[in-house]
Amino acid sequence: MFENEQNQNALDPPPIAHSDSFATEILRVWVAPGQSQQLTLKPMWKDSGAWGLLLVDVARHAAEAYAIEGQDRGAVLARIKASFDAEWSAPTDTPTSVPSQ
Repeated sequence: MFENEQNQNALDPPPIAHSDSFATEILRVWVAPGQSQQLTLKPMWKDSGAWGLLLVDVARHAAEAYAIEGQDRGAVLARIKASFDAEWSAPTDTPTSVPSQ
């Protein structure tokens, strides 16, 4: 009964999800106050280095979204990179598998 019910907080898929039959969702991240983020991901590429490119693209998209809300794009990117470097050096969390439903 509830299997197809979508969470009202879910983002809408981007246009490519509807226009390209080969488009594949590879990353979904959820956050809740006071809890660690949870995500699902699909290792799509043979070269795992492609994830580095994707993560930089995500950072740039985030900076653009903050810029639209009035923040300085460069300052946002610098803050994201500083946080990335800090987390890389001293992780605040350990990845664990989330059971599939």
